Amino acid sequence: MGKITLNNIRLFGYHGCFLEEKKIGSYYTINVEIELNLDKPSISDKLSETIDYVELYYIIKKEMKINSKLIEHLSRRIIHKIKNKYKKFLIKHIKVKICKENPPIQGNKIDRICVTLYE
Repeated sequence: MGKITLNNIRLFGYHGCFLEEKKIGSYYTINVEIELNLDKPSISDKLSETIDYVELYYIIKKEMKINSKLIEHLSRRIIHKIKNKYKKFLIKHIKVKICKENPPIQGNKIDRICVTLYE
């Protein structure tokens, strides 16, 4: 077994329930962890036998462009896109953590709020 992890992807998006979040937008930090069997590619050295982390990045970037009220919803979409694209690799576990930087919480200073989904 093994894991492929993308850490601290920073992208801009327009997610949230408040009108100002949809107009102004915010930066988000995304972390994705995928657990699967990496025995075959670790021996063969073939990209075709593993999940391409560049393609993972583009899946995340594409989903970030689709506005959601909740980052929970965004996280679920990312998980499902990854699972559908890489069915042949029999993914055992996916974890997606999305953090909204500087969320608008009535003038209070909060660095970020995060949501983590597992499947």
